[in-house]
Amino acid sequence: MADYDVIIMFKTILNEFGIEPNASVKTFGSGLINNTWLISENGNEFILQRINQNVFKDPVDIATNIQMICDHFKEEHPDHLFPCPRKTIAGDNMAFIEGEGYFRIFPFIKNSHTVDVVNSPSQAYEAAKQFGRFTNLLSGFPVDKLKITLRDFHNLPLRYFQFETAIQEGNKERIKQAAAMISFLKDQQEIVSISEQISNNPDFKKRVTHHDSKISNVLFDDNNKGLCLVDLDTVMPGYFISDFGDMMRTYLSPVSEEEKDVSKIEIREEYFKAIAEGYLSEMEEELTTIEKSYLVYAGKFMVYMQALRFLTDYLHNDIYYGSKYDDQNFIRANNQVYLLKKIIENEKLLQEMVNI
Repeated sequence: MADYDVIIMFKTILNEFGIEPNASVKTFGSGLINNTWLISENGNEFILQRINQNVFKDPVDIATNIQMICDHFKEEHPDHLFPCPRKTIAGDNMAFIEGEGYFRIFPFIKNSHTVDVVNSPSQAYEAAKQFGRFTNLLSGFPVDKLKITLRDFHNLPLRYFQFETAIQEGNKERIKQAAAMISFLKDQQEIVSISEQISNNPDFKKRVTHHDSKISNVLFDDNNKGLCLVDLDTVMPGYFISDFGDMMRTYLSPVSEEEKDVSKIEIREEYFKAIAEGYLSEMEEELTTIEKSYLVYAGKFMVYMQALRFLTDYLHNDIYYGSKYDDQNFIRANNQVYLLKKIIENEKLLQEMVNI
């Protein structure tokens, strides 16, 4: 798109929201899904986002969810910080620009920042506390009213079926290369069975769940205390294992899922303790006794599912995640397999740490 066209696009969007068309617009953040910009107008700042419709097919559902949650917080928990969307002049939660898509604007929270990598147990604690608080404060929200923005996002039986299909129909050379990994993942199929048991167990409650609990989705203040959650596109009905498990998946190891050297993958026990303490500081009374006994399983659930997804994509020649170099999805899958092995090796110790 030419520079002139970009300028016209931004002027059109800002005009829809009643913001000065000549306001400053700068690219913002490191998010991979939506395009994000920082708007500055007469000392006021806002976050502008374009929703990625390749991922989220119905942006209206997302906007509906966020507005319902915003209304609930205003009525039931007015002191809780929650960045509600700015309405357009027409009173809508988003602006649709022909040929460009759906755009939304949120207030920018002053004196706040995000982090991309967990650097300390205290950060892990604060993040886990925010995810727990979000779900706990919404315990009275009618969860069934939420729209499903990503169908089957954390449906482990489906992910395993897709994995099996890839073994039958995928790239034969890659299947051969991944033989050891495939064998290991098949041996862990009990993780799938347990997830099915959870979905049929009334002791496990569906709650308002974020479904993307990486550290970058938490706003921190200048003292590194958690303020609130952001990036609510994946908020849907779900089980606590999704949020708690993804924190384990992304906070426990000192290296990311892109790390090729698996010898660097380890379970940092003090980080697990911080996640558990932070989350339970808000969810202790909300979770059932049986749910609390599945805290460690939550990590196995999420790491196993991500290993399946990476390997499935690799066997299908990288059609979903794509790859920037040969075997990237194989490396990612192998990384998650090693992380899963580490959790399994330390499972007894981790279980003892949560004092169930």
